[in-house]
Amino acid sequence: MADMKPQVYKDPRPAEYFDQFHRSARKGSVWMYSIARVVLTLPTLLIYRVRAFGLENVPKQGALVLAPNHFSQMDHFFAGVYLRRKIRFMAKSQLFGPPVLTFIYKHGGVFPVRRGHRDEEAFKTAYELLEQGEMLLVYAEGGRSRSQEMGQPKPGIGRIALESGAPIVPVAIYGSARVRGWKRLRFPKVTIEFGAPLSFPVEADPSRERQLEAATEIFNRVRDQYEGLATRSASRSGQRSPDRARA
Repeated sequence: MADMKPQVYKDPRPAEYFDQFHRSARKGSVWMYSIARVVLTLPTLLIYRVRAFGLENVPKQGALVLAPNHFSQMDHFFAGVYLRRKIRFMAKSQLFGPPVLTFIYKHGGVFPVRRGHRDEEAFKTAYELLEQGEMLLVYAEGGRSRSQEMGQPKPGIGRIALESGAPIVPVAIYGSARVRGWKRLRFPKVTIEFGAPLSFPVEADPSRERQLEAATEIFNRVRDQYEGLATRSASRSGQRSPDRARA
């Protein structure tokens, strides 16, 4: 993983800079999502031989949160490639800045969260979109794991689950830890599994401990699904998969 850029966790830009993206997200500006889907679906399916299981666990309408593990920037596409519903993404604010990419994010259903800050605006946007019946994607680990092993859940996904009461679908993405091998013309097979939705009784102001407790329950489901995919992959290949996460 030495070729990965050092991670900048805290965004120094003022919160006001990101207001434009929250306004755009709340208005439902997602036309770029459809264009990106048309352009990227076939290459994603062919190059990474993507398979998906448990699609019946994703409700076809209504408020919903997808909670995947996260190894690669391609995970955004892997999670949505077999879903007909548009996904609204909560993404780290550092992605916003380069003009072309920022335009795509702004009109593609992406809204920022300023990690390292108490970014209440990101949660307001998330809740407003859920009230509109949208489907969000929030990474349970809060960011990419750089160790090729499953990380630890962050309380954010737990807070959203508890304060919104929206169903949470645990999503395991297996194989994407090796996606960066494309520079050496190595393209791993990728498998996605959507688990049965989890629901939590609404809590108006859950403590951080309670948020983390809910997040851990969600991520344990993700981890179990991931381990199941790893076991099946190892059985097919006759050896222990190098991409299997350690508990």
